[in-house]
Amino acid sequence: MEVLGPILEIVHIMLDPIAKYFKYHRGVKKYMMILHKKLEELKCRKDDIESRLNIDLLQSGKTLKKEVQLWLDGACKIISQVDSLSKEVGDMKYLSRAHFGKKITVMIKVVDEHHRKGDFVDRLVIDAPTGNKVTLPTTELVGKSTARRNMEQLWDCLMDDSCRKIGVYGMGGVGKTTMIKLIHNRLLEETNKFDNVIWVSVSKFASVTQLQDKLARAIGVCMPENESEMVRAAKLFAMIRTMKNCVLIFDDVWEAFQLEDVGIPEPGADNKSKFVLTTRLADVCLRMGCKQIKAELLSEEEAWNLFVEKASLDVISPHIKPIAKEVAKQCACLPLAIVTIARSLKGVTESCEWRNALEELRDSTRGHHDMRRVLEQLKFSYNHLDDEKLRNCLLYCALYPEDFSIRRKELIERLIAGGVIDRMCSRRAAFDKGHAMLNKLEKACLLECVMKKSEDDKQVKMHDLVRDMVIHVNGISSRLMVKSGMHLREIPDGNYWTEDLEMVSLMHNYISGIPSDVSPMCTRISTLLLASNHCLTMIPDPFFMHMATLEVLDLSDTSIEALPNSISKLGKLSALLLRRCAKLRLIPSLEKLILLRKLDLCHAGIKEIPQGLEMLFNLRYLNLHTPYLEFLPCGVLLKLLNLQELITFGASKTSKVKGDEVACLRKLETFSGQFYNIHEFNIFVHSISTRGREPDMYFIQVGEYHTVTFEEEPESFGKHVKLVKCFIGRGDDELVLPNGIQSLDIHDCHGVASLCDISSLNNATDLRSLEISKCDDVKYAFHASSSTCFRSLESLRLIDLLNFVSLSYKAGAAALPNDMFSNLKSFRIHRCPNIKRLFTPGLLLQLHSLSVIEVTFCPQMKDIIAEDSDESIENHSIDMKKTTNHPMLRHLVLCELPKLKSIYTQTLHCDSLQVIEVFGCPRLNRIPFSPSPVPSNLDKILATKEWWESLEWDQPNAKTAFQPYFKNCIPQKLKFKNRSI
Repeated sequence: MEVLGPILEIVHIMLDPIAKYFKYHRGVKKYMMILHKKLEELKCRKDDIESRLNIDLLQSGKTLKKEVQLWLDGACKIISQVDSLSKEVGDMKYLSRAHFGKKITVMIKVVDEHHRKGDFVDRLVIDAPTGNKVTLPTTELVGKSTARRNMEQLWDCLMDDSCRKIGVYGMGGVGKTTMIKLIHNRLLEETNKFDNVIWVSVSKFASVTQLQDKLARAIGVCMPENESEMVRAAKLFAMIRTMKNCVLIFDDVWEAFQLEDVGIPEPGADNKSKFVLTTRLADVCLRMGCKQIKAELLSEEEAWNLFVEKASLDVISPHIKPIAKEVAKQCACLPLAIVTIARSLKGVTESCEWRNALEELRDSTRGHHDMRRVLEQLKFSYNHLDDEKLRNCLLYCALYPEDFSIRRKELIERLIAGGVIDRMCSRRAAFDKGHAMLNKLEKACLLECVMKKSEDDKQVKMHDLVRDMVIHVNGISSRLMVKSGMHLREIPDGNYWTEDLEMVSLMHNYISGIPSDVSPMCTRISTLLLASNHCLTMIPDPFFMHMATLEVLDLSDTSIEALPNSISKLGKLSALLLRRCAKLRLIPSLEKLILLRKLDLCHAGIKEIPQGLEMLFNLRYLNLHTPYLEFLPCGVLLKLLNLQELITFGASKTSKVKGDEVACLRKLETFSGQFYNIHEFNIFVHSISTRGREPDMYFIQVGEYHTVTFEEEPESFGKHVKLVKCFIGRGDDELVLPNGIQSLDIHDCHGVASLCDISSLNNATDLRSLEISKCDDVKYAFHASSSTCFRSLESLRLIDLLNFVSLSYKAGAAALPNDMFSNLKSFRIHRCPNIKRLFTPGLLLQLHSLSVIEVTFCPQMKDIIAEDSDESIENHSIDMKKTTNHPMLRHLVLCELPKLKSIYTQTLHCDSLQVIEVFGCPRLNRIPFSPSPVPSNLDKILATKEWWESLEWDQPNAKTAFQPYFKNCIPQKLKFKNRSI
């Protein structure tokens, strides 16, 4: 018996696991039923708790208990684990049943235990800190003036009840988050205007669900995962609606979203709330209807002061200071870069270390180790671009030197030539696409807009650190070599010219020549830019021997005299740019470059067109605007049927084109050239009228060659025709104007006695600009009996008209046909020696849109506005109050009118008047403008002090009223003589 006891115990020990194994094996189904029942109980308790929470949290100033939040998170986790286990049980093998049976029993205990812990007797919420006054940790504001100005602008918007949604945008690292954190803390400390200030860090990309979760956590609300976005939004909406006087701040937003989708009530007067976001994308602010505030870069002075502060350079040795300034300059006024680099150099006293840091910062592809962290911040914006072509667009911008203003047109031309912009149905469509791409990059704060005087001259600039980032990203693979604007005097050595190179930019250097034995083995190169190396005179023939893949070659603005013969073998070349190569005389045959789409020879030194030009049937762009070209052979254009832009005007006095040759170019969108005569011009006009399509822009001169102030860029063309020494009259070759013509210049022509002769031409009523010069037959602008009508005309210029005596053959208001000049805005008359009076009151009254009047060098001119002795009684009865009121006049210029006595004998009311210029008018002793009040827009009165002091005033306070606007100027006769009128 003593032996039997231990044996039975051993048997029990052995059989117990076996029994449990069979128990788990047989009970899987039963256990799963128990588990699901327990799970349902857990879910019910979770729903009950959430329902209680939704009621409790509607009370303003309440927040969720941490233990409740912990329990809810645990419940969500357990529910997810049970769901996963259920799927595993459904797919289990027969031999795995015991294993899963045991797992299920363990999970039953876990569910049951968590259910028991959820029996909260006390309230689920507690009182939140008053007004959610949780101060955020932040650094001090850097860049006292710029950053403070940005911050105060944002603060003013928050205090302005009419401004409800505010968006702060700017490039990465400029200090948006720091500024908004300081605003957040200031709102808590300085004002009782808002009861709640809620901070949500979005960062990167967030779905509506993720935004709801972030917002819920910020206000202490639990959001069930299994509910739809709409239900979650409704709950958030109900909770936030109770928070009156609330500022909701979303930091680092990357995509626009609808407030109602997330559950945010629209800020308004009823809830007295505000919504503020920060973003790198201006487009996000725009799409969310926010008032936009741009976080600006620091000024150079602020950047240096900040660098000194963070690097502790209060006492700096003279030999380190200039290096330190260059190091600070490399940070390009970006606060993040300045602080990062300055701290890394804190305590460094050896000049060799400073020089090494500077060299590393200048090397975009290698870079300073601390600067790489800054570039990573900027890289995120780069990677966020959803189109690879936008990234390629940035790459082309990076090919230019640092801090370089790039003309939009030039850049888009490069994007077209490089294939970044896909081939489109027209060049206009391609340019529209290019502008759209650049606009997106500006809104993403990856490019900066540089505004110029005209819309056509808009430029973009790439921030230096953005440029470094783009070069760093693309240079790692050795596909890129960018050494533009680095003062190189010779090309980089052979180590840089690797087989992997695809793009090379050596623009804006001082390279004078390339050694004859240099022949880089670049079998993948597509783009080579050597433009603006003004000292470059020669490229040896072997240089292009191993560049068969080259597609874009830019040698513009160099002193090269002859292209090497190896150019002829670049069969994949699509763009050859030789603009302003004034010393270029020899171009080898181009007949094998059949893929060439753009050939730019503007201001090149060639005297004859390149051999084989007629073989380039894929050519889309051809610019032969060069004064050195001796002639343009007939028949060449007939073979270039795919041309979309052709510029030949200014090639030479003899480089004229025939109407039928240009007419055959049915895809032509932009044209500049000179026709032999009106007959050839009419052939061209009839042709484009017949096919129903005309060039979008053109500058056409007809007749003899005449030098003009010519802009070589098509944007300046409009639809412009200039007639020189032609006969404009009836007959077989009566002039036919094209549809939609905008500008017409008539110079030294016969057959024109007045504007009536022009208005009788077809399509003349579409004219917006008309200039008549040196036409001795012109005595009057129009006749009283004519039906002349120029309703679209905005600018009229009369120049060097020897026999011109009056605007109207019969003076007076009735002499002007109704609406003849209803849109005329600018009237200039220059060097017309016999005219004595310009307008009558009635005539001026009908020119109600006139804003610029300029009268210069008319020696017989006595009156600008004067009654005519021959006016009828009807004209005398005109309401004089109306005739003296000209609300649109902005600019009045009177120059070199020695006999001028009067502008007008009565008082003129010109509310829009901005500028008055008077020079060389010694007899003019009165200005007719009323001082009661002084025109509200008046900016300046330019004249000599001597003339100003000689004026007589109708009212005693008149001089005092106008004196602040007077500016003493020395007469500048040449300015007016050479003015482009």
